[in-house]
Formats: sequence, C-alpha cells, structure tokens
Amino acid sequence: MMFIKHPTDYDHSDVPPALFEAMGGFIAECAQKGMFIDGAGLKPLAKGTRVRLSGGKVTVSDGPFAEAKEVVGGYSLIEAATHADAVELATKFMELHRTYWPEFEGESEVRPLEE
Repeated sequence: MMFIKHPTDYDHSDVPPALFEAMGGFIAECAQKGMFIDGAGLKPLAKGTRVRLSGGKVTVSDGPFAEAKEVVGGYSLIEAATHADAVELATKFMELHRTYWPEFEGESEVRPLEE
C-alpha cells in the first residue's frame, strides 16, 4: 500500500493538470504490468469524519480538523515482487510530483499488507 501525504490540506484545483495527466500514464503503465490494483485521491479534510476511541469513549467529529499535522491525499494498492520494487514505484511517483508540481512538498509512504 502506498499513501501520498501532504503537509497541509489542499484542494484538487491546486494540482497542475499536467501532473494528473502524467499520473494517468504512470498508473496505466503500472496496471498493464499487473502492478496497480486500485487507488484514488481523497477529498479534502472538510469532507471527512473521524470516529475516535479515547478513554473508553467513542466520539464522532466532522472535518475540517485543525490539529492535522499531515494529510493523506490518496492511496494506491500495488502488487510488487519486492519491497525494493515498491519503493522504486513510490520514488517514480514522487518524481512526477517534482517534475509537474515543483512547489509540492510531501511524502509517499510504502507499507506492506499483513499476510
């Protein structure tokens, strides 16, 4: 599983169209190789809801969330032969951001699924 994380909330209209186009080609190439299973961008925090368990109590709160230190902007479920292959895909994905959205700062987190 790969996550893309932004340091703050954002609006999809801030994303350069050329990045979306480049990501489309990247995803199509990964899908053709059987590496891309599923993925999507996520709506801004204002559209989210948190269900939290703390101190034995469940609370529900709607976004936006002022205390957000980073925002998961999207996810990809991939099939990679090795961890190194997964990291290589994440690196290529971030290179697309560097090329088509140079002012973007964030990270891609790669985490294996439990068997």
